[in-house]
Formats: sequence, structure tokens, C-alpha cells
Amino acid sequence: MPLAAQEPLSLRDAVRLALKENTAIAANNASLHASDSRIRQARAGVLPKLNYSESFTRSNNPVYVFGSLLTQHQFEAENFDLGPLNRPDFLNNFQSQITVDQPLYDAGQTRNSTKSAGLSKEMTQQERRRIEMQLIAGVVSTYYGAVLAADSLKTAEQAVHSAEADLQRAESIYASGMSTSVDVLSIRVHLAAVTEQRIQRAADLDVAKAVLNDALGLPLETEHVLSTALKPADLPELTLASLERDAADSRPEARESHLASDLARTQQDSARSALLPQVDLHAAFEADRQQFIEKGGANWLASIGLRWNLFNGGADRARIQESSFRLASAQADEQRVHSAVRLEVRRAWSDLRAAQQRIEVAKAAVAEAEESLRITQNRYAAGMSNVTDLLRNETAVLESRTRYLAAVHDQRIAATMLDLAAGRLSPDSEVLN
Repeated sequence: MPLAAQEPLSLRDAVRLALKENTAIAANNASLHASDSRIRQARAGVLPKLNYSESFTRSNNPVYVFGSLLTQHQFEAENFDLGPLNRPDFLNNFQSQITVDQPLYDAGQTRNSTKSAGLSKEMTQQERRRIEMQLIAGVVSTYYGAVLAADSLKTAEQAVHSAEADLQRAESIYASGMSTSVDVLSIRVHLAAVTEQRIQRAADLDVAKAVLNDALGLPLETEHVLSTALKPADLPELTLASLERDAADSRPEARESHLASDLARTQQDSARSALLPQVDLHAAFEADRQQFIEKGGANWLASIGLRWNLFNGGADRARIQESSFRLASAQADEQRVHSAVRLEVRRAWSDLRAAQQRIEVAKAAVAEAEESLRITQNRYAAGMSNVTDLLRNETAVLESRTRYLAAVHDQRIAATMLDLAAGRLSPDSEVLN
């Protein structure tokens, strides 16, 4: 349900809300239940099959009448007379039958089917992890996008306030006859430019908030107070080799590809088992009656049968070949996925290191630009500097602050992408702090 207006929303709360409301996860839950049902279906292959049937037949066929009288235990000596034997009257037969079929040996078909169903369930579970991780990464991106938009708006507002102060200073100097109207006009042009930036960044903030609400599954107009600030993340020291190992072991894509190879191998075993004999036990109890509740008899039978597929046109051999090719394809995909996973880790690792270095450079640039602006403003007020230097320093402060915010934003996103690439991203990850 929508959050109340202006309710504080941390990044971790946003992630949990998105996971709760996401329809893709609900669909995956249904798939998991379906996988459990398939496992139960496969396991039923080793259990007995019990069936009950009821039928009614009426006929004067001589063979039918003769056999039915025997099964009804109603056959008498006069039934051997040639007249009735050749041209009997109509006979009713109510037949009730209970049958039991029990596989004794199915050449591993049930075992392979159960294993295949279990592997399919594990693949569905890994798919759920992948959906969750991608959803978390998306929420982090949109959340920090909204925070960056809000901080960028504040930076633009600071630039407007600074330009307004410069304008007042220039007007005072002009009124005292110490400068020309050119300085005043130049600062007014600069003020108009930064005002335009403030207007645009306010619009960007509205869009960023709507994008965040869309990612959370909330109405686009829902208002929040985003309580997780855009600050550099304090990350632990991690080696690239350890991250690549984590990715190979933990990434859902890597696990899915390995499970796909196991599934293809199991299906190959199942195809081969079709060449082996199968042994079944069959038992039946039968009751035959002329009337539904009387004038009848009962009998039973039990048998053990062997079925051996000696030749079916080569279909089984072709199925075995198909499963072998599928296994080779799955193994090749597994190698490709592992290489792609390692590449993603390296890319995210490089992006994070670059963002961290940019933060240090941008932080120093902000301090230098602000100090330069302070000095230039004092010099301009004393008539020792011109308006060109003042405007250049004003622009430098705005740009350096913007670059710093972008570097911090990129570091936060890169840290999240590195956790995602390493298969470690979860609602409890440290990068959400």
C-alpha cells in the first residue's frame, strides 16, 4: 500500500518494499510451487498404481455368455446343451475390478525423473536470486538517482544565492562609481543562467522521484523523505581474485549454468535407460454378477512381466545422440557464463576504483574552487579583481560541486554493481548502509 506523504524512506527500506511488491518475485514463487509438484509427480513413479473400474455388459454372443457364466460362478450342466450353447439368451454382466500395478525395476527412469525435477527447482531458485539481485540494483540506482537530483538542486540553489550576493555587491560598487554597468549586466546574465539550471534540476528531481516510485511499485506521485544521504561509501579492502571466486561460486547465472549441465547429463542417463528392460508386477481382483448385488462370483490374478525395447526404428538411439549434443551445448554455455561473470566483476571493480579516485580529486577541487571564489569576491569588493574572474570562479564552484556529487553517486552505484557481479548483493548487504 502507498506510504504516507513525507514518510522517511531509507535505501534499505526501499529495497525491502520493492521485494515485497514485485510481481516477478510473485511469479517465481508460483514456479517454485510448480517445481515441488513436479518432484512429487516424479517420485510417484516408484509407488503402486491402484485403479477401480465398474462396467455393465449385455449380449447374447455365445463366447461372451459362456465365459461370463464361468466368471459369475453360475455355469451349470445344462449350459452344455448344444442349443443354448450355440444360441444363448441375453446375459447381463456387472463387472467390478480393482487393479494394482507396481514397478519392480524401471532402469532408473523414476530416479532420473526425480533428479531432473529437483535440478529444475534449484534452477528456479537461482532465477529468483537473480531477479532479487537485479531488483535491488535497480532500486539502488533509482534511489541514489533521486538523492543526486535533490543534492544537485541544492547545489544549483547555492549557486543562485551566491550569484544574487554578487549582484548586490556589483550594484553597490557601481552605485559608488567604482565600476561600470557592464559588471552588473554580466552578473545578471550569470544569475539567469544558474536560475535556469535550478529550474531544470527541480524538474529532474520530480522525474527522479517518479522513477523511484515506479521501481518500488508505488503511485508515481507518492512523496518521501529520502533519509539515506549521498556520501562516499566506506568499503572494505577486497581483492579482485577473491571477488572472482565469489562470483564463480555465488552468481545465480553461474549456478544456473552448472545446474543446466547436470540436468542435461541426467536427461542423457534417462535416454540411455530406455534401452534397458523393465519389470512390473500386476495384480487384479474381479467380481462379475448377473445382478448388481447378487448371482455372481469373484476371482483374482497376479503376474510379473518384463518389457524390453529391442527396436523402435532407432528413435531411442537418436534420443541418446540428441541428449549428448545438449550436454555438450550446456557445458559450453557453462564455460561462457563463467568467463562473462569474471568479466563483469573486473568491469565493476575498475568502475569502483575509478569512482573512488574521482571522489578524492573532486573533493580537493571543491575546496580549492570555494577558497578561490572567496578570495576573488573579497578582491572584487576591494576593486582589485574584475568581474570576469568572479564569474569564472562562480562557475568553477558549481561545476566542481556537481562533479563531486556525480563521483559519489557513481561510487555508490559501482559498489552495488560489484556486489551484484560477485553474487553477494542481498537486502542485508553492507552497500545498502
